[in-house]
Amino acid sequence: AIRAPLSGTVYLNPSPDAAPFVVAGQAVKAGETLCVIEAMKVFNNICAERDGVVEDVGAISGREVDAGQLLMRIA
Repeated sequence: AIRAPLSGTVYLNPSPDAAPFVVAGQAVKAGETLCVIEAMKVFNNICAERDGVVEDVGAISGREVDAGQLLMRIA
């Protein structure tokens, strides 16, 4: 499980008109950016901790998340 390390606004795309960083079913490598959390005007990249496949994306882009909240699952 990938959980939010801090509270803030989650963004699943690098910009509003760009494709998402990852989608369900996509293979990811360790260190790959999964999403970004903005907290106090600082953008924090949330990266994959290991190689795997994204099973589910539970976060909604542009919404507030709390520290510890589930963002997505990687198998």
